[in-house]
Amino acid sequence: QVQLVESGGGLVQAGGSLRLSCAASGRTFSTYAWFRQAPGKEREFLAAIGWSTGVTYYADPVKGRFSISRDAAKNMVFLQMNSLKPEDMAAYYCAARRGSVYSGFSPVDFASWGQGTQVTVSS
Repeated sequence: QVQLVESGGGLVQAGGSLRLSCAASGRTFSTYAWFRQAPGKEREFLAAIGWSTGVTYYADPVKGRFSISRDAAKNMVFLQMNSLKPEDMAAYYCAARRGSVYSGFSPVDFASWGQGTQVTVSS
């Protein structure tokens, strides 16, 4: 099992940027991803990265604004978020699973989850 701990959330004005971090410990999975969940909405896939390959995949709503990366030496996964909008406000979660980056983007495909970090965007 892998333990995931997110950090970096907070309050930001619309148009601003935040960088979320996910510290991973325990076993290493093949793919790491970021999701978000706003109140009353389903958990939404944002981006995924292959741990060994560095291959990335993005959901259309965040393509071009968000960037996922990893630092294998530090066992960290990051989500750089630029041009934030009020609709980006949500709890953001780091997740991990086996299989390639393209193997699935539903929350049920991911075995391990962090506790989440809140992102608030003021207009």
